[in-house]
Amino acid sequence: MRFTIEQINNSSSLLPNVTLGYEIYDTCSESANLHATLSILAQSRQHQVEVLSNFTHYQPKNVALIGPDSSQFALVTAAILSIFLMPEISYEASNEMLSSKHAYPSFLRTIPSDRLQVEALVLLLEEFRWNWIAVVGSDDTYGKNGIKTLLDVMAEHNICAAYRRVIPSKRGASDQELKDMVSDLLSTKVNVTIVFSSEYSAKDFFHVVVQENVTDKVWLGTEAWSLASVVWSIPGIHRIGTVIGLSVKQAKLAGLEEFESAHVNSQQMEVAMCAPALGATGRDGGNSSNASGTESTHQSCNQICTSCYALTHALQAYDTWAAFNVYSAVFAVAHGLHHLLGCSLGACSQDQVYPWQLLEKIRQVNFTLQNSQVQFDASGDPLTGYDLVVWKWAGQTWSFDVIGSFPRKPDSPTMDRDAICWHTMDNQVPVSTCSKLCAKGEKRMQVGLHQCCFDCMACPGGTFLNSSDLYNCQPCGTDQWAPAESESCFNRTTEFLSWADPISCALLAAITLLLLLLGGTALLFAQNLTTPVVKSAGGRMCFLMLGALICACCSLYCFFGEPTWYTCLLRLPVFSISFTTCLSCIAMRSFQIVCIFKLAAKWPALYGAWVRHNGPSLFIGTCTAVQVLVCLVALCTNPSVPRKDYATHVTLIILQCSEGDSMWGLLYNTLLGICCFVISYVGKDLPENYNEAKCVTCSLLINFVCFICYLTTYIIYKGKYLMAITVLANLCALVGLFAGYFLPKTYIILFRAELNTTEHFQMSIQSYTRKRSLD
Repeated sequence: MRFTIEQINNSSSLLPNVTLGYEIYDTCSESANLHATLSILAQSRQHQVEVLSNFTHYQPKNVALIGPDSSQFALVTAAILSIFLMPEISYEASNEMLSSKHAYPSFLRTIPSDRLQVEALVLLLEEFRWNWIAVVGSDDTYGKNGIKTLLDVMAEHNICAAYRRVIPSKRGASDQELKDMVSDLLSTKVNVTIVFSSEYSAKDFFHVVVQENVTDKVWLGTEAWSLASVVWSIPGIHRIGTVIGLSVKQAKLAGLEEFESAHVNSQQMEVAMCAPALGATGRDGGNSSNASGTESTHQSCNQICTSCYALTHALQAYDTWAAFNVYSAVFAVAHGLHHLLGCSLGACSQDQVYPWQLLEKIRQVNFTLQNSQVQFDASGDPLTGYDLVVWKWAGQTWSFDVIGSFPRKPDSPTMDRDAICWHTMDNQVPVSTCSKLCAKGEKRMQVGLHQCCFDCMACPGGTFLNSSDLYNCQPCGTDQWAPAESESCFNRTTEFLSWADPISCALLAAITLLLLLLGGTALLFAQNLTTPVVKSAGGRMCFLMLGALICACCSLYCFFGEPTWYTCLLRLPVFSISFTTCLSCIAMRSFQIVCIFKLAAKWPALYGAWVRHNGPSLFIGTCTAVQVLVCLVALCTNPSVPRKDYATHVTLIILQCSEGDSMWGLLYNTLLGICCFVISYVGKDLPENYNEAKCVTCSLLINFVCFICYLTTYIIYKGKYLMAITVLANLCALVGLFAGYFLPKTYIILFRAELNTTEHFQMSIQSYTRKRSLD
């Protein structure tokens, strides 16, 4: 601080014609710290602090405070100075609580907050995948709050503290409690320990660590002790393992060592102290002096310093580096005064300076000091980070290397991992985990109280392991799938019976061919409508049958392509109703022939009623109406709509229609087919030209086989080709009816014209009558 003030007072650009003075207090205890704080607040030429309701125009003899170095003392000082809004800039107090501007509105600092240090330590743990560690801290505000923040941040990153303790304060290395603490730490078998402690508590702790012959461990240190000579100078400490620590950013002050050397042998030190004055509290320094801020230089300067002590040893690396924080703190006050006094315009004004005015200007400072930016954020914290250092040993000679840095936002630290010389035999990174990492796609199952201790279990199919939650397998989305032990889900493939599928092409060709045959047969029957073969087949009723078969055949086109609401709603009802119409016509025609040849003679009244009341049309209409009713009920209760089938294949989405009640229509047609078969069987002994038993039996047999095959396949197989099987079954049933009933008659018309004559049919009837009379 003295070195910095002399630089500023000798500067011609910063605070011209203004000389800074200062008072230094030794805060060796809480009472000394409180005394120093109240002394700084005292007004000029008074030894008391006046209590006022408004301190706006209150002018203490000092306008700013540098220090103290301890977070514990700084909390007291900041609380008192905040009442007066006196600027306080600490160079070592890093407690996170001091960032609260609601509680400490006038506190600033040039060392980063412990929160940043904690985040840097956690990032270091993540970098080397250490999640099973021990945490010890000093028995003070710095250590206790640091441990609390550290544990909170570790929990957010799934890092567990297997052991946590506070180092007993001021008991020395011979204390049994401290020895028991180290023994308990060793019993946890962790390989990494974070020591969040002040330098003297760390010294006691490591003394016991060395005494207990602890070796081959990793020790992570905070800036408070990582470069402190009282720690690394402990005899035998080079055997404890690898020490990695954080330190304040390296910024060596040119001329500081020469300034210190010039005063090593001094027994008295004379320093000019003039207003505006600073106040400083720290561990070192025994001189105190004061000055007035309104009098001239000759009247106010006090050059007496009879209580100063000579420096007895050179500064250590830690002191040299930490000195820059003091250096920048004093310069921040000087820049604030420079702007407040209007020095940028030339000469500085000599107006009175109130602490709250200076505080406002200090918050706004932004300048460069030895390639480092000096600026404060809204919480009064600097915009600097930490350096990462590692201890080096050449025998028992200690040194260190800077291997990386953690910026203000330590989400992207820079680190040279190869620069670390580990204590392990093969120079490999030590492992510090409670459990081995699970394989890909295996979730963790916690064992015990700590989430870092776990067993592994593979995630089942249909789930995946998200990196944000390693303890639960997340289910995939409805349209996704995942194999067992997966870390991600995959989109399912959507499938349906497309028009371009090879099977579809074959079926479509067969359907089209059948339609052409049905249309050709209808034309052929229309040309031969008056011939006996067409009349015996049903005459004009054949066109109803062929039309029904054509409608049923056209409905098969609805089974191809992506299912839509219309195709799902129409395809089965149209097919079922058309097929029913065709079967009812065949059944009616068979029944009518049986009536003519067998029932007309036995029950002429019954046959007459059948003819008078248009029995054929009534029978066909009734059968068709029943099927229509069945289809309507099915559509109303459980309509067939497009749906996605996720259950059949884990990797597929099968687009199909929901046809839960479609079986009723098929069952009805099956019963109607059995009825046709029975009626045809009754007429098996009729004249050959009127005997439909063989044709109908063959057609219905094909229909029954198709129905049984389809039903079996429907139960066993689920997939996009189920639609192809349905089309094939329905197509075979239609082909069976056409081939069994119409094809023989078409063959006679085209190739056996001699059988398509009235004489041939009369001869067949005469033969049947003669045979019946003989029987």
